[in-house]
Amino acid sequence: MTQLALITGASRGLGAALAQALAPTHHIVAVARTTGALEELDDRIQAAGGSATLAVMDITEAGAMQTLCRSIHDRWGALHLWAHTAIHAAPLSPAPHVDIKDWERSVAINATATARLIPYVAPLLGRDGHAVFFDDPRGGDRFFGAYGATKAAQIALARSWQAESTRTGPHVHVLTPAPMPTALRARFYPGEDRAPLSDPQSEAARLLAQLNLNI
Repeated sequence: MTQLALITGASRGLGAALAQALAPTHHIVAVARTTGALEELDDRIQAAGGSATLAVMDITEAGAMQTLCRSIHDRWGALHLWAHTAIHAAPLSPAPHVDIKDWERSVAINATATARLIPYVAPLLGRDGHAVFFDDPRGGDRFFGAYGATKAAQIALARSWQAESTRTGPHVHVLTPAPMPTALRARFYPGEDRAPLSDPQSEAARLLAQLNLNI
């Protein structure tokens, strides 16, 4: 029986790679703001024999996320997996020069949206579902103030949920991807030699292998 996987931040990078890796065994609900990138992902999934539902939405909009989760409940009843890869990469900047708009956007996407989504998604996962978050420990690094602080907040919240759900479920995982040649990394390391970096498809397979998904 095909199970359901929700990927928030599915349009490119690790999110898209996870969607493709899961598509043979899961129907994918792919969430992102970029219509064209989601359509390209859908083409790749269909070409491999899978299926997807595209949700062109901004995860910072509470009403949209409520509607999404209600629609998942009404149509499918439950989720097997939620992989949260949506992230905002604010430009590198010394702490005294962090742009307030970049800070607010970082808080909204990296921290507040995660705090909003967890209570929406948790009932859909139940006791046996899996929620997956992806760490990138930059907190305290030079020039990573906005990104590092808000990413750390996201992961701290995920780890609290993980500790709280040990006996009751769902299964909450915090994984650390290897460096990949993504658009996010390119913002931090322009001009970097990308050849040594891990391919997102290979990295998605490696990370999924760490989970006990029972598929």
